[in-house]
Amino acid sequence: MESNSKIQLFFLFTLPLINAETLRTYIVQLHPHGITSSSFTSKLKWHLSFIHQTLSSDDDPSSRLLYSYRSAMDGFAAQLTESELECLKSLPDVISIRPDTMLPLQTTYSYKFLGLNPARENAWYQSGFGRGTIIGVLDTGVWPESPSFNDQGMPPVPKKWKGICQAGKAFNSSNCNRKLIGARYFTKGHSSVSPFRIPEYLSPRDSSGHGTHTSSTAGGVPVPLASVFGYASGVARGMAPGAHIAVYKVCWFNGCYNSDIMAAMDVAIRDGVDILSLSLGGFSTPLYDDNIAIGSFRAMEHGISVICAAGNNGPTAMSVANEAPWIATIGASTLDRKFPATVRMGNGQMLYGESMYPLNHPMSNGKELELVYLSEGDTESQFCLRGSLPRDKVKGKMVVCDRGVNGRAEKGQVVKEAGGVAMILANTEINLGEDSVDVHVLPATLIGFDEAVTLKDYINSTRRPLARIEFGGTVIGKSRAPAVARFSARGPSYTNPSILKPDVIAPGVNIIAAWPQNLGPTGLPEDSRRVNFSVMSGTSMACPHVSGIAALIRSVHPSWSPAAIKSAIMTTAEVTDHTGRPILDENQPAGVFDMGAGHVNPQRALNPGLVYDIRPDDYIIHLCSLGYTKSEIFSITHRNVSCNGVLKMNRGFSLNYPSFSVIFKAGERRKMFIRRLTNVGNANSVYSVEVKAPEGVKVIVKPKRLVFKQVNQSLAYRVWFISRKRVKKGDGLVTYAEGNLTWVHSQNGSNRVRSPVAVTWKSK
Repeated sequence: MESNSKIQLFFLFTLPLINAETLRTYIVQLHPHGITSSSFTSKLKWHLSFIHQTLSSDDDPSSRLLYSYRSAMDGFAAQLTESELECLKSLPDVISIRPDTMLPLQTTYSYKFLGLNPARENAWYQSGFGRGTIIGVLDTGVWPESPSFNDQGMPPVPKKWKGICQAGKAFNSSNCNRKLIGARYFTKGHSSVSPFRIPEYLSPRDSSGHGTHTSSTAGGVPVPLASVFGYASGVARGMAPGAHIAVYKVCWFNGCYNSDIMAAMDVAIRDGVDILSLSLGGFSTPLYDDNIAIGSFRAMEHGISVICAAGNNGPTAMSVANEAPWIATIGASTLDRKFPATVRMGNGQMLYGESMYPLNHPMSNGKELELVYLSEGDTESQFCLRGSLPRDKVKGKMVVCDRGVNGRAEKGQVVKEAGGVAMILANTEINLGEDSVDVHVLPATLIGFDEAVTLKDYINSTRRPLARIEFGGTVIGKSRAPAVARFSARGPSYTNPSILKPDVIAPGVNIIAAWPQNLGPTGLPEDSRRVNFSVMSGTSMACPHVSGIAALIRSVHPSWSPAAIKSAIMTTAEVTDHTGRPILDENQPAGVFDMGAGHVNPQRALNPGLVYDIRPDDYIIHLCSLGYTKSEIFSITHRNVSCNGVLKMNRGFSLNYPSFSVIFKAGERRKMFIRRLTNVGNANSVYSVEVKAPEGVKVIVKPKRLVFKQVNQSLAYRVWFISRKRVKKGDGLVTYAEGNLTWVHSQNGSNRVRSPVAVTWKSK
């Protein structure tokens, strides 16, 4: 799916030649025990020594060093030539060297949609609105003047906090407070490849809006009378309005570089965050080559929950990113809030569309205009790419632009610059009916693929096609929701199909949250009374919803591990929409590879009854079971492991994950899994199992009842999956069947601990 921000995924550029060789940035991972046998007094000096040994010029080693890592991993980021790289590879204690790469970035109402309100016995009230927790957000920075970051009524900064408020352009230490308790920015990876562009701020200040939007979604305080052009007017709140926020700016106009991301995670662990929220990521990558997976493993070991976006590469199968089992991977869902902007064609036919445009603007009066769709010749004109629209053909007209290639809002700017006065964005077949709205610079609407076909047929049927856009304001509750967003990345996991991903879905379509203002000549906001909000869609928006919910759970259960928090979110997720019918993906019931365990339910997640907990060592056994080599496991965990011995001691091991991914290889008929549940509800609780077996599979669970006498008691069960016939369901890439296994509290039935089951048959 195309990005609607200014951030695009580009190939890496290189710097000028030095000694006839080009410098590139590499992330170098070292054996953490290497320094103990050295004479260096600090890790920084030790890291510099590696650069010194490899230099082919008279450069100062410190001039090549970008970052020295010691928490998220042991190692450094540095600029090296190809020959220096080869020399570095031969040095002792060097585990791996990865080229620095760039990753793309992936609410007045959503909290109500999720059932959150300030009433007693509600999740917000029970959790103190997330008070005491610290959410670290890695993104494009923050707009600190937004009222979403006001600290009135906030408790003092937690004593454990070790972070800073880093000064820079248009940002100083006074911009932090008891809500926004820390802010840092990381530039070295980006600046080593690409120069910074105006109006970017070399500071934690956000110029793109993405980071302000995600931060306020996770933990923004209540802001009354929030809206976008009068649409969706109401009180804007983040998921955990009582939580503290720490911002780590790692993304810039050209993207987010892994070396900067790793540096931010490295510091955030030491700063003392409880939650890390990363609305960024690329494509499926082996865990030992995935810097986010490596950094988040260390964060998990420190008790930090890492929440990541699943990516916007849906609806393609196996497109999900951030697949590590210690990460909570979040897909996107829709709300039942619509912003109708209907197209009335000259023949009287109506086409449903959605958009936001100021209702009181003179151009929003639905004036009838001539339609133009430049479908002949250069295909760039169909997509309204910059410089592709002839002024003599579009001036004063309503231009139809196919969706794709460039950003949706950018198309409107192109139309306006060419003299067009209105725009219809037409979904292509890959987008179908997906309806991400935007704030446009001219009257515009987005129509679905079927509507686009009808519109183009009408244009071709008459010499002078006409149309008007009729804006309908905000409509709530008239459509089925949640549904899986069309763009939301899908499973199964490409690199680790034994773990079902994504984990859950959360609101990610047309989310309204805080947005930057314009700065005046003094470098400060032009009007401090102005309240800015904007609308965005993506798994980037879904991720901070779950980050905030994780903060609520952490506030109530501060001793829970990241795995327990994720289990609570997954096993209480909903698989039906607000009408009580199955959650949809387009017009079909959503599957486990579309929505994982289901749609988040924060109220139920606070009291899940039972959790599937996982120790850090369990992940190591899991990596051994995947066939990872000793060096690959060391890259991820910094642990020396003999997998032969580990697997002998853990025969029949399966990771204690809250979902089941059962893979039958050719000739296999039976799979057995062991799971362990921990009672986090009441003492003397009895649970009975309910099974919905996948088609073609028999499921046996022993025991069928779990009797917990004490709180925090753990009990194990075994489940056998027996293949009776291969099911031919899927899209050609994946053949699977699905079901679920649910433990139900026998006394009251209020606690239902549900695990989705995906069964896949492999032909080879």
